[in-house]
Order: sequence, then structure tokens, then C-alpha cells
Amino acid sequence: MLRYLAAACQTDFPNPTDRSVIPHRVDHMLAMIDRAVVGYRPFGDVKLVVFPEFAHAAPVYETVEELRDRLAIPIPNDHTDRYHKKARELGIYIQTGSFLERDSRYPECVFNTTCLIGPDGVLSRYRKVHTWLPWEVHASPHDIPGYAEPMFPVEKTEIGVLGCAICYDWLFPEAIRELAVQGADVLIRVSAYMDPWGATPPMDWWTVVNRCRALENTAFVVATNQGASATHYPPFSWPGGSMIVDYDGRILAQADPGPGEKIVIAPIDVAAVRAERERRSGHHMLGHRRIEAYRQGTRPAYPGGAAKSGPITIVGNEQRTREAKDRLQSGQ
Repeated sequence: MLRYLAAACQTDFPNPTDRSVIPHRVDHMLAMIDRAVVGYRPFGDVKLVVFPEFAHAAPVYETVEELRDRLAIPIPNDHTDRYHKKARELGIYIQTGSFLERDSRYPECVFNTTCLIGPDGVLSRYRKVHTWLPWEVHASPHDIPGYAEPMFPVEKTEIGVLGCAICYDWLFPEAIRELAVQGADVLIRVSAYMDPWGATPPMDWWTVVNRCRALENTAFVVATNQGASATHYPPFSWPGGSMIVDYDGRILAQADPGPGEKIVIAPIDVAAVRAERERRSGHHMLGHRRIEAYRQGTRPAYPGGAAKSGPITIVGNEQRTREAKDRLQSGQ
């Protein structure tokens, strides 16, 4: 199963206020999966379906306590069970839209988490490492002293090695490189990227970054963006533009920029990307890295372990950002 279709399923839901809305959203996304897999069946086998960040719940409250009390849920849960049932029924892999997750091991934290679910169940979960500072007060694994789980997991599947990261993570080449050096053939972006940093010039960061991460890692990118209107997720507007990019940075398919629910389909050829990685001696960026030369890149910047002193706050995020900037300016 090394050649198949991927579907980037862009949603447009109203702003959530509590976890009671999640089952209805799952109903709708399960229907979108059927539309993608069954509707496009005459043209190929859709085997990977990807939803955007905030598809289940968004960090719409300013404190961890509010997020935990109103929106956060444990993983696995009834919703991941339903995705598992659909994945088993259709023989597909689903990268869920993000949940706000609570975990009893970290009672003062909430995570922004997406799950890879296949016919055999929940295969991996990814917790956003680079939270969008200062507004996001859910925790990064980097905030937790002694966090022992892999921060950038990849999963070997019958449709290739899959690695995922969320939204702001993708503005850090080091983060996505962590997935690629573990062999990820397909890099998955679960995102809620707002204007003006969207899919249209002159600040089309969304498109530029997706293409750059693909070509610099010689990997396919399946990137699904939030397509909510400004009235659904104020104060921002959400440009959509969900896209699939090949290993040379070519856009294979892209939704027209602008809000609204959309499904974008394009082929993924894992055999081709593996052949390119094996054959090339030029433009083999993974093989040409000179790790020993990159000494400044390992200097600490944003402080780790922030959750040791209590829940994450906007004020704390701003203070740690100032510390990071001071550290960079002083050359420490």
C-alpha cells in the first residue's frame, strides 16, 4: 500500500464553549471521512485522512483551569473509539483534529493533542511542543520536568512512516527535522493558522512553510488548516488553504484560500519518495547535514520545565519569552 490518496479535510465549526459539542463534531467528521473515502473511490484509494487543529475543541479560555473544567478530556475516549471503528471499517488511517487533553499524571496541565488512529486503534498521540505564545496556555511536553515520552513520535504503518506536528511547530525547522530523521515519509500538519499569515501573498507563510518543510526533508506533506470564519473563532479569520505537497515542494492540490469546509485529495507515492532518498546524491538535505557544525543551534532559548511552578499562564509565557530574548541577546 505504497501508493494511495490522502484527504485533507478542512472544517468550519463554531467556537466551542464546553465539551458537550464534541460528539456532534465527531458525527460530522465521520461523515466527511465517508465522503472522502467513498466519494473518491472511483479515482483511487483514500487511505489517509487528516483534520485540522481545533476540530474538536480550541483554547478559547485564558486559563488552564477553564480549559480543564470546560473542554479537556482524557485520551483514549469515546470519540477516539468511534474513529477507530471507522478506520477499521474502511481500512484507513485518521489523523484526528486536535483535542484539549487532560492526563491524570499531569493534573495541572492541559495538552493540545492529535491522535493517529488506524484499523488497530490509537497508534500514537502528538502533544503540541511549540505552543503559540503567549496566548496558548495549554502545556508543551517541554514544560514538564522529566517528561519521558517521545516528544516527536513517528509511526511505521502499511502506508508509510507517518509523523505529525501541530501548527506553530512547523515554523521551527528543527521540530519537523526530528520527524524526518526518524524516517517519516509523510509529514502531517494539523493546523489552525490565521490571517494574515495564510495562503495568499505577500505573507503566505502557510504555503511557503509547507513547501519548504517538504523539500528540505524530502517528504510528502499533508497539511490541513482551520477554515473557520471570523465569526466562528474571533478575533481572527482563518484562511484555510489546506494542501498536499510532494517531496520536491510541488503543490499537488490546494483548497482555494478562504474559510469554509473543503476536502482536498492528492496522491501519495511512498515508493517514489523512498527511491528519491536512495538514489540522490545531490539535494539530499537529510544526508548532507553537518551536525557537528551547528553548535549555536543547541544553545538554550525558551526555558524548559515551566509547569513545575504551577499552571501555565499568559503572563508566565510573556516572562519566559523575555528571558529567551535576553539570553539570545547576551550570547549566553
